[in-house]
Amino acid sequence: MFHETRARAENALSKFREPSRFLRAWVDSPLTTGALAPSGPVLAQRMAEFIPIQSNNPVLELGPGTGPVTKAILDEGVSKDRLTCLEYRDDFCEHLSEKFEGLRVVQGDAYNMRPSLKHIAPNTLCAVVSSLPLVSRPMKYRMQCIKDAFALMRPGAPFIQFSYSLVSPVTLKSTMFSWSKTGWIIKNIPPARVWIYRKPF
Repeated sequence: MFHETRARAENALSKFREPSRFLRAWVDSPLTTGALAPSGPVLAQRMAEFIPIQSNNPVLELGPGTGPVTKAILDEGVSKDRLTCLEYRDDFCEHLSEKFEGLRVVQGDAYNMRPSLKHIAPNTLCAVVSSLPLVSRPMKYRMQCIKDAFALMRPGAPFIQFSYSLVSPVTLKSTMFSWSKTGWIIKNIPPARVWIYRKPF
């Protein structure tokens, strides 16, 4: 009985640790963290649904933070050996490595990703899933991020990005991709939508 009660208490406390860790990161560096709290499970699941699970090709996650979208990607059926997580903060990298044992977690800058992702061959990724706070950067850096990701992605592969903004975080006038979007996910706090930018065939 004691052990069961203790387990429940530890489980309850764990639900508060990740939001508090995320909040501390935002206070420390708001431009790189971008939000006060990690993505909610409904938003994370919606993002993961756009990954072509039938493919055996690798998947890249940008800005995983404390791992809510990472969990959704794995729950969707992507195996750990197919997934690479590129995270800027060393404390988040350590947390992810502990939380998802055996997962490839790489510390690096998503806005200069090539030096950190030499193990990924060009034109091989079947999807990129991004929780980067793109709107906190100038447009040229946002577009360069997608361009660098596309160099690693297969034709037709999706770059999956969530945003709280009313408009796309990257210019839709670009001929670099085709695009689509979801409706507002109101169960997320704050409400968000998912934008999908596809590399041309």
